[in-house]
Amino acid sequence: MYQTFSNKEKIIQIFILIVPILITQLGMFSMVFFNTIMTGRYNASDLAAVAIGSAIWNPIFIGISGILLAVSPIAAEKLGERRKREVSAVVTQGIYLSIIISIIVIVIGIVLLDPILTFMNLDPLVKDITFQYLVGLSFGIFPLFLFNVLRSFIYALGKTRVVMIIMIFSLPFNFLLNYLFIFGKWGFPELGGAGAGYATSITYWIIVGFTAMIIKTRDPFSTIFIISDLKIFSWEKCKEILRIGIPMGLSSFFETSMFAIVTILISKFTIVTVAAYQTALNIVSFLYMIPISISMAITVLVSFELGAKRYKDAQIYSWIGINLSLFIALVTGLLVVIFRYQVAGFYSSDQAVIQLAAHFLIYALFFQLSDALQATAQAALRGYKDVNIAFVMTLISYWGICLPLGYVLAEFTTLGADGYWIGLTVGLFAAGLGLSWRLLYIQKTKYHYLNEKM
Repeated sequence: MYQTFSNKEKIIQIFILIVPILITQLGMFSMVFFNTIMTGRYNASDLAAVAIGSAIWNPIFIGISGILLAVSPIAAEKLGERRKREVSAVVTQGIYLSIIISIIVIVIGIVLLDPILTFMNLDPLVKDITFQYLVGLSFGIFPLFLFNVLRSFIYALGKTRVVMIIMIFSLPFNFLLNYLFIFGKWGFPELGGAGAGYATSITYWIIVGFTAMIIKTRDPFSTIFIISDLKIFSWEKCKEILRIGIPMGLSSFFETSMFAIVTILISKFTIVTVAAYQTALNIVSFLYMIPISISMAITVLVSFELGAKRYKDAQIYSWIGINLSLFIALVTGLLVVIFRYQVAGFYSSDQAVIQLAAHFLIYALFFQLSDALQATAQAALRGYKDVNIAFVMTLISYWGICLPLGYVLAEFTTLGADGYWIGLTVGLFAAGLGLSWRLLYIQKTKYHYLNEKM
């Protein structure tokens, strides 16, 4: 990253960061896509098991990733302060945390996984496949969490293309491994849905191996991250990451789990309604990768500028990011609404599902705008390391507005499933407004004062 002197340069800097991040996010989405499509080709029971296993794992993965991704703003701020030696210490403690958290998650899984699946009262075959899929996935927990730490380090340096290249290079391995383990080709065991878990885990080991090799051998990574620092464990440095990371992770967890709860509540409606809801949700979730990519870039850029004591630049980056995210959400939302029948047709050939999904997609424009606002405002606050109040705001919005309002509208009015879309949109919009107000407050109090002194 480098210092910028105009809004045009700042916009260029943002795009330099976000395009590779977006492609990386699409690559990670593709891995889930491969799991789903190839398992569906194998057997319906295995597809159901992988879907259930993913629903259990995703909120945990996203929540914990949120904790470890705190390495990025901390490292970026220290780079802005030109304290490169301390960046290595932060990354080292992030690695230790990834090990500790991996062990905790695996132990909890050993104790609770079977009781959770039993409580869900699944078909015995589906339950067994789900269990085996998550066991296979568990072998990739450590490399996945370690990759998030190393990825955060690379993003903090602004070298987002490196992660993009690693992800693109790894996708053929994931596709091939899924093919081998799901269908039992070329002498490999035929594991069905469980094979998707093992294939994903092996892919994570490949990804983290490439990433570690690049960090060890290529500048500027090898000159900033000192391997000998791995001998030193610092609980104080770990606490610095956790102080920022835990609110970040909890916020991500509660957002993901909120959507999971809505999915469960929607399941009481007809099969067509459930399928249409999932179709519409998959489309808006896919588009959400754009604001989330902008968010990752904004967090790094704001942290970097704050470290360099360029408070005005940090403020400008924040609002350029928010406005850019809203503009893209407006354009993509309008396109989805205009071409909603064609878009829904990509996901289903059932006319009833297409019609209802197209109806749900009318909400996509407002949903996209609300989600884009709250995601980027929250990202800017993470750059300022203002995460506790932001977490409370999102918790109230997700679980105090989205779910209750959606439930009341769906269950006690004639809106039906539409009520959940309205609840989600209103709650996310409330989060966006609250977080934007908090961002203005932070910038106009502490940082405005500091900027005046510069």
